[in-house]
Amino acid sequence: MAEKDREWARHWQHAELPGVDLLRARYVRHTFPRHSHEGYVLAAVTSGVEEVGVPGGTVRAGPGTVLMINPEVPHSARAGTPEGWVYDTLYPSAQLVNDVAAEMTSARGTAGFTETGVSDPRAVRLISQVHRAAEEGNALAADSVLRVMVAQLLDRHGGPLPTRTPRSAGAGDAARARAVLEERMARPPTLEALASELGTSPFALLRAFRKRYGMPPHTWLTDARVRRARSLLDRGTAPAEAAVAVGFSDQPHLNRHFTRIVGVPPGAYRRERAGTYKTGGTLSP
Repeated sequence: MAEKDREWARHWQHAELPGVDLLRARYVRHTFPRHSHEGYVLAAVTSGVEEVGVPGGTVRAGPGTVLMINPEVPHSARAGTPEGWVYDTLYPSAQLVNDVAAEMTSARGTAGFTETGVSDPRAVRLISQVHRAAEEGNALAADSVLRVMVAQLLDRHGGPLPTRTPRSAGAGDAARARAVLEERMARPPTLEALASELGTSPFALLRAFRKRYGMPPHTWLTDARVRRARSLLDRGTAPAEAAVAVGFSDQPHLNRHFTRIVGVPPGAYRRERAGTYKTGGTLSP
């Protein structure tokens, strides 16, 4: 493989930094399908261009850009130039961000970001400093810089997130459908069976679900399965066992979807949790 086409990624946690995942990667051909996160995404693009699809359109992020995505916001990503993009990404939990907001800003309610992509070279440097400090084992510096960076981004680009409550029968049906899919993740009903169970029609449910969650039920279910598989891998479950537990037909099926959504294969992800990561990893199972 030519050097210009080589992809690499490291997705990991520091044992003394609970509540935040770290991803440093270069992607060229890799594309992230529409998905969402329980926590926040704070990404610093250092080279190339990333194109991020969000509900409001597409954001092109070049060097010096910080991307800020709130919890449960559906988004996709791909390279915006032939050479791909390189970024340092932090995934702080909702608890961590809201703790910072309560302590260091005047924001009220659930904290969030009002912009998706902004040019902020200082924030880019701070995000990269968090990565370097964590990689050097300096948890005190990493935690300190992380909190300063989050506070500054909230002060410049933050505001309370709107409260999302069902306002129609369709929204209520979508919420109930999501609960059913979460409960029966390993053996989900068909769209027709699900709609019948909820007393609606398949197309009405499809429209309501997409409107409320930004993606159709089958896409949401794949994302939810990967989230649950991550939780199982975090607890030491083998990838093959996790695949069956969340409803994937086999481990290759899990590998494919996990790699597309998380950015690294489940085997590499699990090795990180076990502390066996080796520098220079590529996107292989």
